Amino acid sequence: MTAPTSQDHDFLTRVFALAQRSRDEGHHPFAAIVVGADGAVIAEAMNDSSTDRTAHAEMNALRQASRRYAPAELAGATLYSNAEPCAMCAGGTYWSGVGRVVYGLSETSLLALTGSDPENPTLSLPCRDVFARGQRTTAVIGPLREDEARAAHAGFWHKD
Repeated sequence: MTAPTSQDHDFLTRVFALAQRSRDEGHHPFAAIVVGADGAVIAEAMNDSSTDRTAHAEMNALRQASRRYAPAELAGATLYSNAEPCAMCAGGTYWSGVGRVVYGLSETSLLALTGSDPENPTLSLPCRDVFARGQRTTAVIGPLREDEARAAHAGFWHKD
């Protein structure tokens, strides 16, 4: 795993706060930010899957970024997420052309929190496995700062 930069830590802090805001606004506690190679924020989004099950934070941010930038332009961009991108979001990352992912909470740790909650039927497929099947490289850094990433989820999920 490549070492995270100070910029990575700064944007993780920001995405953790955005995930808490998502929860505070009545959504699932997920958030994502796409940052260009120049360090400028291209897109940021919260989860909105209560009305559209595909409206994960990562997909929402990737759709915003993809409307404005071609895959070649996004190749130097980074997707920051408070939790590891699921299989759908990893696929969206790949197809958008974003070349790097940094995340907080692993899919395994998220599953331990959500259990069998029907609001988060986990696919339990690491994003690295999805990216490994692609024809171009997507760098992945994570999990990072899982205790902080876990905070927005505390008491949110109901295990059956």
